Amino acid sequence: MPTPAAPSRTPRRTGALISVCALALALIATACGGGGTTTATTSAGAKAGAKAAATANRLEPLTPVPHPKLPTTVTSADGHKVTVRKADRIVPLSGSLSEIVFTLGLGKEVVARDITATFDQAKKLPVVTRNHDVSAESVLSLEPDLVLAERTTGPDEAMQQIRDAGIPVVVLDPAQGLDDVGTRIQAVAETLGVPAAGRELTRRSEQRIAAVQKKIPRAAKSTKGAKPRVAFLYVRGSASVYLIGGAKSGATSLLAAAGAIDAGAASGLRSDFRAITSEALAKAAPDAILVMTKGLDSVCGIEGLVKIPGVAETPAGVDRRVVSVEDGVLLNYGPRTDQVLRSIVDQLYGKGGA
Repeated sequence: MPTPAAPSRTPRRTGALISVCALALALIATACGGGGTTTATTSAGAKAGAKAAATANRLEPLTPVPHPKLPTTVTSADGHKVTVRKADRIVPLSGSLSEIVFTLGLGKEVVARDITATFDQAKKLPVVTRNHDVSAESVLSLEPDLVLAERTTGPDEAMQQIRDAGIPVVVLDPAQGLDDVGTRIQAVAETLGVPAAGRELTRRSEQRIAAVQKKIPRAAKSTKGAKPRVAFLYVRGSASVYLIGGAKSGATSLLAAAGAIDAGAASGLRSDFRAITSEALAKAAPDAILVMTKGLDSVCGIEGLVKIPGVAETPAGVDRRVVSVEDGVLLNYGPRTDQVLRSIVDQLYGKGGA
């Protein structure tokens, strides 16, 4: 398994970040003698959030199952007009796209998965791609009717090989923030010929996100209140990768929805990620730190996290205030975003009403 690299510093960052997370799993498992360190070292609020994240690993598909009306012709994000005549054998090349297809109720038509599709319903499907490492041969061997991909999916040669075989390939722009939840759901639904189901799932997702936001403490909702400053750190101890997220990390809108301030962006970081330094952390001055669960495991939990230079001196480090969310769902911005948001809110504020 390749050594993880730093996330891309281009607008493709979210897909690249999710891919890096997947590629790092085996290294993480050995770095601290396996998982389990997170729960042992987090606060009660974090434990509640971790439990919420764990129960969120099974999707809730729409019922009744919609009936696709095909053919459809859509404009792919790469500029191609693509006609989809059948959707009996679908290969989504990212965990995020798999999640949308399954939640729309069409999971039985999915015949393969990306390594980042870790939810329960997809576990038995064969892995044919690692997002940025698509195996055209593996995809084609499954004789798909349709391939769904992200702009970040590659390499380009493999994607062209799939197109040259006559398989319709529909590309979507990667998620950038909370506003993309409905946009991506509807794009997939239009492609699959189930636009009404897309509208229903979008409505359900937005309603659930709004319901979570109602539980945020009033102080965090108020523009004059003491909103917590949260720094999104991307850490992979097994690969010595330690980064702080900025305005383009993909986490800013999620933190805002949780009634928090993205400390990295607020400190002036305009890019996606930059290397963690004591100076950068001091300027960000986070009250809490957001990390991916496997990343936290890779540095041996909270006690390992605070050993990263500069972390222990922040308010978050002093209070050991850390929020962790499962890697494969944190930045998906899809049908489970309300569960991600609930986990963050529970860990930041503790369970309870506003």
